Amino acid sequence: MLLLPVLQARAQQEQKWAEEDTIFPRGEKIENDHFNGAAWVSFLIRGDSTNQTSVGNVTFEPGARTNWHSHPAGQIILATGGVGYYQEKGSPRRVLRKGDAVKCPPNVPHWHGASPDQAFVQIAITGREHGPTEWLRPVSEEEYHR
Repeated sequence: MLLLPVLQARAQQEQKWAEEDTIFPRGEKIENDHFNGAAWVSFLIRGDSTNQTSVGNVTFEPGARTNWHSHPAGQIILATGGVGYYQEKGSPRRVLRKGDAVKCPPNVPHWHGASPDQAFVQIAITGREHGPTEWLRPVSEEEYHR
């Protein structure tokens, strides 16, 4: 089939873009059970006792995403490249593109990540003054593709 090589070439091009054409470094590969697929984070600001807000540049490979999770102080996501998804529990999934911004309400379960065929890069701004992120179950394939 001719379509498969075209899709593979597009995914390789998007991965190359995600590695070379970003504002901040891709950072370290995330090695935990809170993500499905490969993702990398570069912490731009780490929360401390003076200011508990952390800021991270997160790069998701095509198809990669977080588990469902919530933040007691909320979170802000700034899309800086590629195409991604964001979904709050009980709401439809949103498509995110470069320049989109999302304000995740406190304690609302949500997930975010890349679309199936394109990488996604985001800045995640997370306050920790009300406690750490609460990680929940993985996003099912049905939920991801719905």
